[in-house]
Amino acid sequence: MKSKGTLEEILAKLEKLGDPKVRAHNAKWGVGKKQFGVKLGDLRKLAAKLGVDPELAGALWKTGNFDARMLAVLLLDPKRLTRKQLDALVRSADAAQLADWLNAYVVRQHADKEALRQEWMEDDDPWAARAGWSLTSERIGKSPEGLDLQKLLKRIESEMGKAPAPTQWTMNFCLAGIGIHFPEHRKRAIAIGEKLGIYRDYPTSKGCTSPFAPIWIEAMVRKKG
Repeated sequence: MKSKGTLEEILAKLEKLGDPKVRAHNAKWGVGKKQFGVKLGDLRKLAAKLGVDPELAGALWKTGNFDARMLAVLLLDPKRLTRKQLDALVRSADAAQLADWLNAYVVRQHADKEALRQEWMEDDDPWAARAGWSLTSERIGKSPEGLDLQKLLKRIESEMGKAPAPTQWTMNFCLAGIGIHFPEHRKRAIAIGEKLGIYRDYPTSKGCTSPFAPIWIEAMVRKKG
């Protein structure tokens, strides 16, 4: 199928959609200078017009531009990616938001995600480990059968405090998820969160829940009633 635009044409469109305020916001969250600052809604609209296009997605990803890579994620077809290709994409993510989009829209849709989850959970690469813990978080909430939750809590307690920032974030999702979904492990999950203190002082917008696990767990349990 013929692409609905060349790489140069798409990059020109992204540059035109760039917003200084978005660039400044992105920079605060670790996005480098290689970005245009396109609003997420505009990325989605452009992706909808372009449709699935793995070849264009690959070219966009190779530019290293943040917005081009975010768009690339939306143009990929998980079914057409080999495990090796997906692994390479995960390891080359260089910003948290990009990694999370990749995990949500591509990794979680891949047929080999469970095998990759197990591999990535033991990986030293922070972005691969982030993906592994992200998939584990998904399983905690949706299909926990077969997971050793006590072992996971033990790992989190001993490893999360010194984990790289990209990995630490999704490890925290697992800690909170265990506390939220499993009453028998709630007290320990909250105690681990209090002991580690990670994200205790995280800036949280009004109306949003803090990512500090003890607060997050208690807020979600109250919401569930």
